[in-house]
Amino acid sequence: MKIAVLGAGSIGSTLAGAFAAHGHDVALANSRGPETIADLAASLGARATTAEEAVRSVEVVVTSIPLNRLQSLRPVLAAVPADVPVVDTANYYPQRDGRIAALDAGQLEAHWIGEQLGRPVARAWNAVLAGTLAERGVPAGTPGRIAIPVAGDDPDARRIAATLTDITGFDAYDIGGLDNTWRIQPGNPAYCTDLTRDALEAALARGDAAIAPTRRDLVMAVFATWDGNVTGSEILALNRAITRVA
Repeated sequence: MKIAVLGAGSIGSTLAGAFAAHGHDVALANSRGPETIADLAASLGARATTAEEAVRSVEVVVTSIPLNRLQSLRPVLAAVPADVPVVDTANYYPQRDGRIAALDAGQLEAHWIGEQLGRPVARAWNAVLAGTLAERGVPAGTPGRIAIPVAGDDPDARRIAATLTDITGFDAYDIGGLDNTWRIQPGNPAYCTDLTRDALEAALARGDAAIAPTRRDLVMAVFATWDGNVTGSEILALNRAITRVA
C-alpha cells in the first residue's frame, strides 16, 4: 500500500516506521522540507518528500500535526481523490493549540478537523500515548495486547485504519461513525489509558462528554506543576487516576 504520513513528530514518525517495516511504500513529509527529515525517514525505511509529492497516487493519507496547523493541509488534500481515506491522529489541548471556539462550544474534534482539511476523516491513534505507540506494540494474539479505538463514517476508511492499527501492534476497536468520537477525546476513560479490548469496551461506556474537558484541563494543570520532563508512565498514571480507570 502507498501511504503518505503528513507530520514527522513522535506519532507520525513512529507510524511511518511501522508501516515501512511491514512492506508498505511510505512517504513522510513535514512543514520544514524533506531535507530536514531525510535522515529520519531513511532510518525508518520511508522516503522524505514534500506534502504535495507525498499524496500523489496515494492509497491512504495519515495526518499527524497540531490542530492549529491543520488548515495548511487543505490545499494539499484538495488534489487527493475523494475515495482515498484520510486518517487523523490529532487532539485538542487549548493550552497548546489556543482556544478554538467551536470546540469549546462542544463541536466534535473529528468533525472540526474534517472542516479544516476540507474532507471527512477517519480517526485512529489519537487515543494512544506516543510512548505506548513506540514501545508497547505486540503481534496479534499476544495476551494483554492494548486496543486502540478506530472511527469513521466511511466503512472502507475504518477498515483500512483498523488494518493499519493492527500492523502497528495494537488491536483495533471499531467504535463506528464520527458521532461516537466524543468518547475518545481527551479527558475520557478510553483516552490514553492503555487498555485491552475488554477493558476498553468498559471505558468507552463510561465516557462523559460534559466532564471530559474539565478532566483534560486538570491533567494539563498538573503537568504545569511538575519540574522537568514528564514520562509516558507518569502521563498514563495521571490519565488513569483522573478518569478513574483501575
